Amino acid sequence: MKTLLRPAISLFVLLSVVTGIIYPLAVTGIANTLFPFAANGSLVEKGGKPVGSMLIGQNFTGAQYFWGRPSATSPNPNNSTASGGSNLGPLNPALADAVKARITALKQVDSSNTKTVPIDLVTASASGLDPHISPAAAEYQVKRIAKARSLSLQKVQQLITTHTENRQWGVFGEPRVNVLALNLALDAAN
Repeated sequence: MKTLLRPAISLFVLLSVVTGIIYPLAVTGIANTLFPFAANGSLVEKGGKPVGSMLIGQNFTGAQYFWGRPSATSPNPNNSTASGGSNLGPLNPALADAVKARITALKQVDSSNTKTVPIDLVTASASGLDPHISPAAAEYQVKRIAKARSLSLQKVQQLITTHTENRQWGVFGEPRVNVLALNLALDAAN
């Protein structure tokens, strides 16, 4: 019995130390060395206080702000502890109803906007926490924001252009706009 138990316990302790202590410390050390901003949550501060993260969407609802993608997290929008999609498929009537309700809400806030609503303003991302919108989704909101802030359309469009991020390494993904960064730039512009 001792011949079987001793190697099993030794292996358990060794693997616990390697996978529970050494590996996490190594990964954390490498991440903090190579990517310190991302490894520490990509927190954005305003006036010395954290106002959000560049990696997690925020729930902006005021007419004077750009709105991000809807969040499928619960019980609150953009709840980072409950990351996940809605799991509603494209043929699910609940998804169609939610999209229709979101389109109606967007049209009610800005009834003069006759543009087609970009898909990312009415559908949640797979994580439910996406901090980015497409440049088209940002452009869709320009009139509402310019009016609410008494800014020129050109000034708001210039902020969008300035804050549009290109494809990752010029290859992966699509151009995108970080909603938090754009809204902070709007606040600074007023």
